[in-house]
Amino acid sequence: MDIPCRKASDGIIIEVKVTPRSSKKGVAGLTGGCLAVKLTAPPVDGEANAQLREVLADHFAVCRSDVEIIKGASSRRKTVKLRGVTV
Repeated sequence: MDIPCRKASDGIIIEVKVTPRSSKKGVAGLTGGCLAVKLTAPPVDGEANAQLREVLADHFAVCRSDVEIIKGASSRRKTVKLRGVTV
């Protein structure tokens, strides 16, 4: 899967569209130029954001601390920086 991304000095920046309260969690493919991610966590008290960091860290084989939500923390559409990932 070819994920649209921008290069950053220490990794890449991707756009993510999140679906909270899904029956399964994981990367669901591409939709509208964004990486679609399904989460089982509700969008309450940062639970969905924490699970998003976990899912992306597993998918890209990086530590959770290397996944940073830089824009859209309270939105379904987010901009995420992945440190240590190259294209």
